[in-house]
Amino acid sequence: MSSHIANVRPEPDQVLSDIADYVLNTSPPSALALQTAAHCLIDTLGCGLEALEYPACTKLLGPLVPGTLVPHGAKVPGTPYQLDPVQAAFNIGAMIRWLDFNDTWLAAEWGHPSDNLGAILACTDWLSRTAVAGGHAPLRMRDVLTAMVQAHEIQGCLALENAFNEVGLDHVVLVKVASTAVAARLLGLNREEIINAISLAWVDGQSLRTYRHAPNTGSRKSWAAGDATSRGLRLALIARTGEMGYPSVLTAPTWGFYDVLFKGKPFRFQRPYGSYVMENVLFKISYPAEFHAQTAVECAMQAHAMMRAQGRSIEDIARITIRTQAACLRIIDKTGPLHNPADRDHCIQYMVAVPLIFGRLEAADYEDAVAADPRIDALRERMTCIEDPAFTRDYHDPDKRSIANALAVEFKDGSRLQEVVCEFPIGHRRRRTEGIPLLQAKFRRNLARRFAPRQQQRILAASLELEVLQEMAVHEYVDLYTP
Repeated sequence: MSSHIANVRPEPDQVLSDIADYVLNTSPPSALALQTAAHCLIDTLGCGLEALEYPACTKLLGPLVPGTLVPHGAKVPGTPYQLDPVQAAFNIGAMIRWLDFNDTWLAAEWGHPSDNLGAILACTDWLSRTAVAGGHAPLRMRDVLTAMVQAHEIQGCLALENAFNEVGLDHVVLVKVASTAVAARLLGLNREEIINAISLAWVDGQSLRTYRHAPNTGSRKSWAAGDATSRGLRLALIARTGEMGYPSVLTAPTWGFYDVLFKGKPFRFQRPYGSYVMENVLFKISYPAEFHAQTAVECAMQAHAMMRAQGRSIEDIARITIRTQAACLRIIDKTGPLHNPADRDHCIQYMVAVPLIFGRLEAADYEDAVAADPRIDALRERMTCIEDPAFTRDYHDPDKRSIANALAVEFKDGSRLQEVVCEFPIGHRRRRTEGIPLLQAKFRRNLARRFAPRQQQRILAASLELEVLQEMAVHEYVDLYTP
């Protein structure tokens, strides 16, 4: 019997075609999606500005070859760098993700769709500067916001029903795919070229989750998205040269993504592409904590206040029980030594202990100086995490999308605090009215870290009114962030 495979070039996989058709759709996003994208933009850039206070982040920034100058290149907000767009995308992406404080999407796969801003902002800034230098019209910030909506939607819809973590792959594969697709459209590629670009993203080597889990948790998780979004832009640029694609990259027997990396299972989809993800994205507003622990931190802050009101101290605590969702147990339920900030901000016990002790949780609380306090590990040892099946069901419910945690504190004398329960964090869509003023206050604090008051006011004037922001040239907006 012949074992030859018919060498007939197939039609592109439906997943590739659907993504390409979506990004080429010129229908404007919903008003809610655009407004949320504007909020996402300022929050994401603000997170990057705060990250510039950390040498572990800034040591990775700048050109690959020191002293390289790129006329009409993309600028890196908050820094003096003007780089080729691929390296700028890495810089911006690493800044955004460094402190684990940007927006989040939780589903079968979790991730941070604003990570795609690395490619989007670098690409549009470079294209805008190049256009102006050639006497042409620049891109506008509405192009950035629309691309953000599309990137959020691609990453988020792929994540709804497909758990890449369950096969050991990191969620930044979805950043790379989404960044590739929107960058390809921004670069003016046609449908066939966009499909080629997306296929290159899937056929690429994919990151393992090794750096997110004990005993190997490390700082790569803080720049992995920068790597992915810059790679997406690079692949789009490669496709722009006319480089061929691989139409059955997902479905090819034996050699395709499904057979090699996804246990032979095809992707499943809950809904068509639209603007659902941006409209429902979760903002990290109050605490720089892995999102499955956001409500646990809110519970811990409430418990801290209750203990103070009763004259209790942490030395009085006998045990703490955390009821949570299954995803939390898989990612951040961690015992034993914690070796670095990346280890600590992915440990729910650490993120509960700090607010119980200090009444706060800030980015600096993951650093060695705070972690050296022996009370933190002593309190961690008294904590137990258990799954609440109802919390897990509500986590996956598309109409609810809760991220619930409950905290029960028992004292050595046998008495207890009333259990504290929080279903929806402050950054949830159901708490938008409460959350947006706090998100804007967070942005103001982050601007004040880098810029003088007059420059802060110019940025705020350009950023807080959607009509003003949309009409601004991309390079002029980015210039506002030049120190």
